[in-house]
Amino acid sequence: MFKRNSIKILSSIAVAGVLLTACSKTPSTEQANNTQEDQSLEQVKKNGVLRVAVFADDPPFGYVDSAGNNQGFDVALAKRVTKDLLGDEKKVEFIVTEASNRVEFLKSNRADVVFATFTVTPERKEVVDFAEPYLKGAFGIVSPKAKPITDIAQLEGKTLIVNKGTSSDTYFTKHYPKVNLLKFERNSDAFKALTDGRGDAISQDSTYALAWAAKNPSYVAGIQSIGDQEFIAPAVKKGNTQLLNWLNTEIKQLRTSGEIKKIYDETLKPIYGESVNPNVFLDVGQ
Repeated sequence: MFKRNSIKILSSIAVAGVLLTACSKTPSTEQANNTQEDQSLEQVKKNGVLRVAVFADDPPFGYVDSAGNNQGFDVALAKRVTKDLLGDEKKVEFIVTEASNRVEFLKSNRADVVFATFTVTPERKEVVDFAEPYLKGAFGIVSPKAKPITDIAQLEGKTLIVNKGTSSDTYFTKHYPKVNLLKFERNSDAFKALTDGRGDAISQDSTYALAWAAKNPSYVAGIQSIGDQEFIAPAVKKGNTQLLNWLNTEIKQLRTSGEIKKIYDETLKPIYGESVNPNVFLDVGQ
């Protein structure tokens, strides 16, 4: 009798111990476990390559030259980041993306980080993690010089060309429903529509709008800056805190050391010229 009761008591104690252990797992413990599971930075180092999503048709930020090489500000910055992370800028693998699939490339692990004039917005912060910004800008409107658009009111009832999933798309959809939007995936298709006369104007990031207008004298950036001042930053998959933290430190250091200004001088200044103050883009105020 005593032996049978003893076994029952020991079994009850064992079960209670398991339940107590399970209930004692605090949120901080779970958070620590989640942090421990994130091996994003170690995985990049293990792979020996940083996969970077960039644009192929967004000069002077991300484009492919006549020799088939990736060029532009974002590309040069990505190379420098790769050199600091893996010791050799050649260990970067560029993956061409469109504006509308930058988030998906991160979610599906096709890319480790996005350097594609990715504007930080509250909506995007819900689905990706942004690192420290490296540029700032709003967006502008380019139109034929013969029929310049200098006020948004002029666009009511007319066709404005935008890229799907961009800040321009979101802004005009929300605030100007009377403006007809013609949307494209690729920048090259969007500007081809403008030059073909399929739209009255095009809205792009001011960084790109000013550059394109400078190279195409038949067009003018009649509105150089609209919308809120926004920041452009690298983005990683939500939860990749290791890689995010490393990028935060890296971008801060590149800003402080003047390296980002140097990359601006090499890639953007030849386009914008002396008339554009580099602080318009570089002074992120952080």
